[in-house]
Amino acid sequence: MSLALQTAARDPMFVVMLVIAASFVVIAVAMIAMAVVVSRVVRTLGNLERRAEPLLDRVGLLSDQVREIAAQGKEVAVQVGLMSDHLTTASAHFSESAALIKDEVRELKQLVGYTAVTAKDKIERVSRTIDETNRQFSTTAMFVHSKLVSPARELAAIMAGVRRGLEVLASPAPKQIDETYGEEELFIG
Repeated sequence: MSLALQTAARDPMFVVMLVIAASFVVIAVAMIAMAVVVSRVVRTLGNLERRAEPLLDRVGLLSDQVREIAAQGKEVAVQVGLMSDHLTTASAHFSESAALIKDEVRELKQLVGYTAVTAKDKIERVSRTIDETNRQFSTTAMFVHSKLVSPARELAAIMAGVRRGLEVLASPAPKQIDETYGEEELFIG
């Protein structure tokens, strides 16, 4: 059985182990909370990315359509010269908008990647901290056992032996056998 199951509730070691167990529970709750927050952030950024991609596709299609219209406008340039200039300008603005949106999506992807790496790093750091705490707890338990519990048991055994020896030395002398029993009782026959 483990050392924890052998200690009494009044023993200071029991209190130490209880505090350490409570610390482990707090660490576990903190890790779960961090995981929930990270998963929500990742989910939100994923939703944002999914919403932005169709817009990029639409802007790209619109840009292609505007280019086609611009090409058609050039064919009719003699009749609609002024209109052709406006369509070309609109096409340029659509292209710039598409480039800006693509840059924003790229930055969002980088941010999501950085957030995931940072979260992984923090989780690994917490895991290392738990491992270190567990190792320190084991070392402390072994130290307390070897320096306090074992010597206390040995001292208790020695004191019990000394007490028993003093009881034997302080007890009255035994009676002679012939005083205790009559002669008839001694005869086995």
